[in-house]
Amino acid sequence: MGRNPGSNRMPSRRIDPADVPEIKRRIQRREFLNRIAADYDVNPGRISEIKTGRRYAEIPAAG
Repeated sequence: MGRNPGSNRMPSRRIDPADVPEIKRRIQRREFLNRIAADYDVNPGRISEIKTGRRYAEIPAAG
């Protein structure tokens, strides 16, 4: 279900848009992306996409 046959890898979790403001706040506070990613159980690349505006650019950081 969602996995390639013969692969032991699980698909990454998805980031809930409701979590994005807090993630952006943490990025602004210069926290390490890998630590943020670990807290949300996602690949650091997903956090990087938020940082660069590739994803969720329309959602502002938490105040």
